[in-house]
Amino acid sequence: MGRIMGRVAFVTGAASGIGRAAAIALAREGAQVMVTDIDAEGGRETKAMIEAAGGTAQFRGQDVTEEPRWAELIERTMTLFGRLDILVNNAGIGIGVPITEMTLEQWNRQLAINMTGVFLGMKHAIPAMRQGKPEGSYRGGSIINISSVAGLVGSAGLTAYSATKGGVRLFSKAVAMECAAAGDGIRVNSVHPGIIDTAIWGKIDAGGIISANIPAGSNINPVDAVAAAGTPLGFAGLPSDIADGIVFLASDESRYITGSELVIDGGWTAR
Repeated sequence: MGRIMGRVAFVTGAASGIGRAAAIALAREGAQVMVTDIDAEGGRETKAMIEAAGGTAQFRGQDVTEEPRWAELIERTMTLFGRLDILVNNAGIGIGVPITEMTLEQWNRQLAINMTGVFLGMKHAIPAMRQGKPEGSYRGGSIINISSVAGLVGSAGLTAYSATKGGVRLFSKAVAMECAAAGDGIRVNSVHPGIIDTAIWGKIDAGGIISANIPAGSNINPVDAVAAAGTPLGFAGLPSDIADGIVFLASDESRYITGSELVIDGGWTAR
């Protein structure tokens, strides 16, 4: 039997990378999964992968900055599955540009997706989770907000990204304290991935911290170069490494953990 059998999970940004790995891992452990993303093709592929492995999933398109869509999809989840137990706020973006060259539009876009999206997710998921809390049970739900090592240490060229991911960390702690005070059994934690080998690295303009670790004219994959130069273990992590941590925080194995950060970074922040 899976570790979260019979529970219902909602995963944003699940069309690829960490979000896809999380959705698949949660389904493998017994959860029914609502997969959302602005990338409809990728989201449907994630749904198909879950179903091919024998799991249950639905896909819906979602821009996490739009509050009416959050309300609609949480309600749809309750209608389809009857409950909500797990929220993984994974959707996020990073724009690598020096602070003096960053436009207000670039700043606001990162803030809207990385912070406001997390706010809206928790705002609308918590009431739904409270509806499903079993009488007399300590378990009321698990919210897992994906931050970054950039939310723990500063990174040149990623100033706005660091600001938003640091905000996610403390926002998670504050909401964890609210839920604890309410006695609703909902736990809230943040996850801080290090250098993870996902498709996003092929889209990044090598600036700031990235270019510092890549020789001029090199054909080296940016993620490999950054991991080799800055990660004590010497290699990049995989989305499944983060997904395993998410499953742990979603399960009863972490029932006494709330308001904490789970750092999965190959030692990046230990130096």
